Amino acid sequence: MIEISGVSRTFAGRHGAVEALRAIDLTVAAGEFLAVIGRSGCGKSTLLRLVAGLLPVSAGEVRVAGEPVRRPRRDIAMVFQRPALLPWRTVLDNVMLPVEVFRWRGAEHRERAHQLLDMVGLAGFERRLPHELSGGMQQRVALCRALIQRPKVMLMDEPFSALDALTREELAVQLQRVHMELATTIVFVTHSIQEAVLLGDRVAVLSPRPGRLRQVLRVDIPRPRSFGHNAHLKEVAACSAELHELLLEPAPALPPWPEPEIGMDVPLRRRPEGIPSGRP
Repeated sequence: MIEISGVSRTFAGRHGAVEALRAIDLTVAAGEFLAVIGRSGCGKSTLLRLVAGLLPVSAGEVRVAGEPVRRPRRDIAMVFQRPALLPWRTVLDNVMLPVEVFRWRGAEHRERAHQLLDMVGLAGFERRLPHELSGGMQQRVALCRALIQRPKVMLMDEPFSALDALTREELAVQLQRVHMELATTIVFVTHSIQEAVLLGDRVAVLSPRPGRLRQVLRVDIPRPRSFGHNAHLKEVAACSAELHELLLEPAPALPPWPEPEIGMDVPLRRRPEGIPSGRP
């Protein structure tokens, strides 16, 4: 579903160019849940914005469903750290916002909006305003708003980071259920090792800046998963420990690359030898 080939991204800065990502090669299968983890500043959010078409690549190419991504697309939805609900619109009207923006037939999608709200435990809250909801409930509304457009790919940028630990775990369990029912391809950025193991079919680990793909870990634990007492607690702990060790290891040194001129087209660079591709 998603093909990331030799992708790099460099930003212009007051004190010189900043290389955020270097030579990322990664594929995400249709219906897969990929978690992306790494230290702060390693380019996780930048990677999501490249896939979403919100930023252009400096080198390489991103494809979704076989088509190059060069601008935002209707079949790619994004959920941010903050729910960004419109305060004067009800829960139902916030979920229906993409329907209005894309000028789709409202009657067909209104029933789906009710179904999505019921799926995330918000049935009966359709007429509430955002200020009447908790932070976790607001983020569920944002999730429904992203799903109403039936995206092929949903990108989630630390959507639970502002919530308390118990609410985060509750929403992570709920997101698993949504993913299992809808089979949407999801790329989920997080700082939390626990979230990555709880949610991901695979976990991509990025090195410190410039972000490079260090390793992709497969999480072969049956769903649904939780951090409570269950038959797979040992496997969850083992995966968490392996990710912890990967994040603590220093990144291997790479020779510097010539910095591209900002704003200029940059030819596709080949991945240096010895850097793993991350392809399953």
